[in-house]
Amino acid sequence: MRKDGVMPNRLAHETSPYLLQHADNPVDWWPWSQEAFEEARGSGKPVLLSVGYASCHWCHVMAHESFEDEATAAYLNEHFVNVKVDREERPDVDAVYMEAVQAATGQGGWPMTVFLTPDAEPFYFGTYFPPAPRHGMPSFRQVLEGVQQAWTGRRDEVAEVAGKIVRDLAEREISYGDSQAPGEEELAGALLGLTREYDAQRGGFGGAPKFPPSMVIEFLLRHHARTGSEGALQMAADTCERMARGGIYDQLGGGFARYSVDRDWVVPHFEKMLYDNALLCRVYAHLWRSTGSELARRVALETADFMVRELRTNEGGFASALDADSDDGTGKHVEGAYYVWTPQQFREVLGDDAERAAQYFGVTEEGTFEEGASVLQLPQHEGLFVAEKVASVRERLLAARAERPAPGRDDKVVAAWNGLAIAALAETGAYFDRPDLVEAAVCAADLLVRLHLDEHVQIARTSKDGQVGANAGVLEDYADVAEGFLALASVTGEGVWLEFAGFLLDHVLARFVDERSGALYDTAVDAERLIRRPQDPTDNAAPSGWTAAAGALLSYAAQTGAEPHRAAAERALGVVKALGPRVPRFIGWGLAAAEAWLDGPKEVAVVGPALDDPATRALHRTALLGIAPGAVVAAGTPDSDELPLLAGRPLVGGEPAAYVCRNFTCDAPTTDPERLRAALSG
Repeated sequence: MRKDGVMPNRLAHETSPYLLQHADNPVDWWPWSQEAFEEARGSGKPVLLSVGYASCHWCHVMAHESFEDEATAAYLNEHFVNVKVDREERPDVDAVYMEAVQAATGQGGWPMTVFLTPDAEPFYFGTYFPPAPRHGMPSFRQVLEGVQQAWTGRRDEVAEVAGKIVRDLAEREISYGDSQAPGEEELAGALLGLTREYDAQRGGFGGAPKFPPSMVIEFLLRHHARTGSEGALQMAADTCERMARGGIYDQLGGGFARYSVDRDWVVPHFEKMLYDNALLCRVYAHLWRSTGSELARRVALETADFMVRELRTNEGGFASALDADSDDGTGKHVEGAYYVWTPQQFREVLGDDAERAAQYFGVTEEGTFEEGASVLQLPQHEGLFVAEKVASVRERLLAARAERPAPGRDDKVVAAWNGLAIAALAETGAYFDRPDLVEAAVCAADLLVRLHLDEHVQIARTSKDGQVGANAGVLEDYADVAEGFLALASVTGEGVWLEFAGFLLDHVLARFVDERSGALYDTAVDAERLIRRPQDPTDNAAPSGWTAAAGALLSYAAQTGAEPHRAAAERALGVVKALGPRVPRFIGWGLAAAEAWLDGPKEVAVVGPALDDPATRALHRTALLGIAPGAVVAAGTPDSDELPLLAGRPLVGGEPAAYVCRNFTCDAPTTDPERLRAALSG
C-alpha cells in the first residue's frame, strides 16, 4: 500500500526492477499484455506505451516529474490505457516501436513515449517530455491533451495515420547482400570508412556523445592480426588508451560508464551496464594479447574484478546495471554523486597528498562536471607518485567513497549479457592466470543452464532472485550465450559447454533463420506476433543478434566440423558484405566475424595426458593467447570423445602436442609452444 493509502498498481506483481520502480505510481499501469489491449478495445481508449529501463536517468526524471504527479496520473487514467515496458526484458517490443519513433522523428532514446491504437498500431511518438514547455518542446500534459483531442475528434484520421505507419514499417527491407561472406575488398573498404570517421586527436569515432566502440575495436584487432595493418592497431590502441584515461572509466573501482557526453571521454553518463563492461573487458584483454600493453592488462583485470565484485548476484549470475543516480547526502538523487570529487573532499581524505593527487586525477577548483566537482581521470602525470603511493591514495579514496550512498542496482539477470560476461571472464582468467575469474564464468554458465534453459533447451530472457522470467529469449540471447559457452569450452576443455552451445545454435537454425534468404530475425518464428517481426543486423551498444549468431555459428562449425552451421554463418555474413563498407561503425561484430571467416578460422587441438600437466598447460595457454582472428581451441586427452577436434590427434612421441588446422585439415603437430605461437601469430 502506498503512503496515501492507495493500493499499488498492477506492476507490483512483476519481477522487473524497472516495472517495480513504477508499482507505487498513481498511474494505473498495465504490463505489456493482451489483457491491456483488450481493455483498450473495450473502453475505446488509446494506449500510452512508456518504455525504459531501471538505470535510465531520464526515465527516473520523467517518472518523478509526471508519473508520480497525482494530477497527471488522473488525466492518464481517465483517457488512456497505460502500458509500461522494460526494454531489457522485451527488446522486441522496444525495437519495433523505436524503429517507428526514429522513422518519424529522426531520433530516439529512453524513456520512449508512444501512443497506440487498441490494435497496437503507433500514431504519435516521442521520448522524454518535460512537465512544462521547455526549449521548444511541449509539456507532457500538452502532448496528452493533443493526443486525446485527436483521438476523440479525428479518430478516422488517427486510424489512417496508424495504418500507414504500420504499412511503411512492413515494407522496409534490409539490404541482405548475397549469400557470401565479405572478402578482402569489403573489409578493406570498411577499414577505410572507419579511418575517415576516426577522431585522431581524442580516439573513438564521430562526435559527442561518444560510446565505447567495443565491436569495432574487436574488428580492428582481428584485421591487424590477419593483415598486419598498423593503422588498424593504432586506432584500436589509441582509443582504448583514451577511454582508460578518461572519466568514462572508473579510476578507483574499475569498470566503464555507458558513454561520454563529450568528445574527450571526460564526463560520462554514469550508469554502468553489464554488456559494456563484458565487451570492454574482453577487448582490453585482446589488446594486451596483441601488444603486451600494461595499461590494457590492468584495465581488463580491474573491469573483470568490478563485474564480479559489484554485479555478481547471489545466484552466481550477473546483474544488468548500476544506476547513474545516487543520494548526494542530502536525500536528493543526483547523477554522478557517487563518483565525483571536489578539491576540498580530496583534502579531507588525503591530507598532505591531496594537491598532487588532484593533479594526478585531474581534479580542479573549477571542476569538470557540475557545481565545482570533477570526474576522476588519469592524465599523463604518472611521475607524480610512485606505484605504492598511487595504491595508497586509491585505497583511501575508495574507502571514503564506500561511505557514500551507493547507486541502485538492477538485479535482473539478462541471458545475452551474461553470455558476454562468461566469454570475457573465462578468457581474462585464462590469460592472466586468474582461476577465480574462470570459476565465476562457470558459475554464471551453470545458472543459465539450471534456470534459464527449459527441457527443450529454449532460453528465457531474464531471471531475478532465482526466479525465471516469463519472456522468451530473443536471437541475441541464443547467440551470446552460445558465444560464452564456446569460450568456456576452449578455456576449460569441458565438452559439455560445446554441447550446450550446439543445442542453442540448433534453435537459431530452426527458429530464427529465413530459409529462403539466410537472413535472421530477432524473434523466433513461434514468438508473440507484433506489428512487425523485428530484424536488425546492425550493432547497438551490444552486438546485433544477427552477427553474434553468425560468429557463434562459425566458431561452432570450426569446433565440430558441422557444415550446416558453417553454411548458415556464411549466408548470415552476406549482410556484412553489403553494409560493412557503407556503415562500418555499426556492424563491427559482423566485420570481426568476417575476419575469422577469411582466416579460416584456425582450429587448434591441444592433446596431453591431462590438462593440469605442465607441458599440456603451456601449449593450451599458448593456443588461447594466439591472435589469429576467431581461432578456436580444444584441449584434452587424445581419447576424449567430447571435443570432435581432438579425434585422431595423438600425442607425439608420448609428449603433449598441438595441431593447427583449417576445416579439420591440420599442419604437422608441434610440441614446442614457441612454434605454436608463431603459427597463431596472425
